[in-house]
Amino acid sequence: MSQTQQPRGRTALVAVDPVWQQLRAEAEEVVAREPQLAGLLHSAILHHDTLESAIAHRIAARLDADELGDGIIRQAFEDAIMADPQIGLAIRADLAAVIDRDPVADRFLEPALYFKGFHALEAQRFAHRLWLDGRKDMALYLQSLVSSALQVDIHPAVPVGKGVFIDHGTGVIVGATAVIEDDVSILQNVTLGGTGKETGDRHPKIRRGVLLGAGAKILGNIEVGAGSRVAAGSVVLKSVPPCTTVAGVPARVVGRAPCADPSRSMDHMLMDAEIFDPVI
Repeated sequence: MSQTQQPRGRTALVAVDPVWQQLRAEAEEVVAREPQLAGLLHSAILHHDTLESAIAHRIAARLDADELGDGIIRQAFEDAIMADPQIGLAIRADLAAVIDRDPVADRFLEPALYFKGFHALEAQRFAHRLWLDGRKDMALYLQSLVSSALQVDIHPAVPVGKGVFIDHGTGVIVGATAVIEDDVSILQNVTLGGTGKETGDRHPKIRRGVLLGAGAKILGNIEVGAGSRVAAGSVVLKSVPPCTTVAGVPARVVGRAPCADPSRSMDHMLMDAEIFDPVI
């Protein structure tokens, strides 16, 4: 039996990647409808063999590093992908999160091509892998590029879970000892920061399913419990219990979160909470 023949009664297994197949189909549809964009779609999507390669190429092109060239940046991204297969799973979960939570996105193509919150998040994933592998200067260089080009500044030391959604992205800042768990949603101008010049573990821990409203500031080594909401413009200085809604400056507990996964419902309306007024 030759090496190319299959044993009788057996079927060769074919790898299936439905997210990548769907993204390619969406790109092909745009090429047929908008031929002026064919060059972009082929370069960013259709010339690639995998979703990971396409995302790495697109982000590298957006960062446009004149000092090194996007080829060096793309190679750094590909090094990270090769070192950590979990990055590919996270990319797919993040794409699904955008479709699930952003009413203006009904295709994978939107975040893959255009959304800077998604691009900044995936760039941080690549940089985080490099940071863990001891390539801290390259990781910090990537952080600087992303901050300049996309206005999102997440330190490469930060571990970020899967299924995270950064909506709009502009002004998001996350300090080095912060933690972001799975299924978190973060709107624009959110800060996960410290409270001064303290050293050591000094930034917030955001647990699973949390929704952080636009302009929220969470400061210090505190925890926002799973399934909680932080209202837009709030300043949180103390830990937040799970499944709780907080609002104000400084933030107070104003009620229970109205569902198990506020990050998925994206419901920012306080009227849905059962209102009361203890200080956290």
